[in-house]
Amino acid sequence: MPLPGPADPAPFPPSAAPGSWGPPPPVTVRIGDAGELAAGLPQLLGYHPRESVVLVALAGESGYRVGLTARADLPPAEHDGALASMLACYLATDGPRAALAFVVSEVPDESDVGLPHRPLVHELVLALDAVGIPLEQAVLVRDGRWWDFDCPGACCAPGGGTPLPDEVGELAAVAVASGTVVAADRDALAARLAPLGEAAQTAMEGTVLRVGAEGPVARSAARRRIRSAVARSRPGRDQERPGDEEVARIAWSLRQPQVRDWALLLSLGEDAAAAEALWTECTRRAPSPLDAFPASLVAVCAWLRGDGALANIALDRALDSEPGNSLAGLLQDALAACVAPRELRALLVEAGRAAGVTGAPGR
Repeated sequence: MPLPGPADPAPFPPSAAPGSWGPPPPVTVRIGDAGELAAGLPQLLGYHPRESVVLVALAGESGYRVGLTARADLPPAEHDGALASMLACYLATDGPRAALAFVVSEVPDESDVGLPHRPLVHELVLALDAVGIPLEQAVLVRDGRWWDFDCPGACCAPGGGTPLPDEVGELAAVAVASGTVVAADRDALAARLAPLGEAAQTAMEGTVLRVGAEGPVARSAARRRIRSAVARSRPGRDQERPGDEEVARIAWSLRQPQVRDWALLLSLGEDAAAAEALWTECTRRAPSPLDAFPASLVAVCAWLRGDGALANIALDRALDSEPGNSLAGLLQDALAACVAPRELRALLVEAGRAAGVTGAPGR
């Protein structure tokens, strides 16, 4: 049961300053209660969760900064304890002060115990306590309403519930302002990286074979081509979709380690969103195994902005295409170890400096 990587603090911070390798400035979003955060789960995850359990770490100096966010499918009852232990250990890597739990399910109330999935919530309390994390609140989200599992009031009784906020919340507003599109579900998120139709793939394969027969190009020429394609992929302008030959040449150039290592640094500067758009296009259109490195670069871009779900999907795509892909394997191991976006950024900055790159490479 794979878990997404870190969501720290949400999948839509703004880009870093021009020419900068520093982290993007934080976006402060004030949440009034668990209902507002429940309504904002799609923005935190990048898609609308269904039949899911979501744990949100509360961290920072105030103890109320949204930190690591983890989601998993609701398990069969006999696996409640195992899943709770796995989620608790995962969340503990963020060193949170406390945690919130959200059970998203359309399962009806149970006549003997009231709200559904109470045994899972009990296992979460025990598992989090075992790693020193108090569960501050556990919430059921169902049919546009939310219930506090521990609330004794009539509002939280079976058949009651509190309506989720119907106005546009701050999380949603920030997402819209930054151009983030929330997917309907995880399958819809994965569809953003799905290959094109059969006819387009057949045409692309012919172009890739022809370009590959020409042999590798100079690194400087490869970088110029990538910079040009990134510039034409910037948000807020009429984006020019790269042609088949350009995609083929970029995909082949990413097989060169020095070009690929340089391309990784594009995820750090002001053109991170444009780079992600280009890598997404190359992932969708390049045939296997040439799609593996662009997919890995999509994963890095998504990871740095806190979108662990898309990062996992992209890495799965890379390793399905090329099981021995070294970059994808390293990234998957790091994601499983809960390396935070800020830590990944620091590693990339250090690697860039070691390679003699002194500023963001997008210019």
